Amino acid sequence: MKLLKQLSVHIENVPGRLYEVTKWLGNAGINLRALNLVDKGDFGLLRLLVTDIVKTRRVMMENQLPAFVENVVAIEVEDKPGKLAELLKSLYEANIGVVYMYAFTGLPNKAVMIFHFSDNEGALQVLEESGIMVFDSESFGIIDSYQ
Repeated sequence: MKLLKQLSVHIENVPGRLYEVTKWLGNAGINLRALNLVDKGDFGLLRLLVTDIVKTRRVMMENQLPAFVENVVAIEVEDKPGKLAELLKSLYEANIGVVYMYAFTGLPNKAVMIFHFSDNEGALQVLEESGIMVFDSESFGIIDSYQ
């Protein structure tokens, strides 16, 4: 399956809280694949792609931080001006909206973009028909026993 499992956690927006969370994960042997932290006032919404979903969720719950699992799509995009707009056009034409996204670079001339779409399954179909590289859990290095 090409839908990745992402964990979302609300953490207090105080000094040291992100450090604590990442320390727990590191101590548990969990590697981060991608993360996004969004300010929500007194709290932040931390979205995580990690090497072991089940273990991460257990670590969070043990530390009184409920972690919610949701599906996202990770794709490879050429790191050139206009390529994201080109990709989004086909989704727009299929009436599929982007609920949120985040990205990182690190591959030569490529960016990896993580999306949560209004219709993840429909987006996968459009992306694959367009020849876009969509990562699955294995290629992204994620152990996901929820599959």
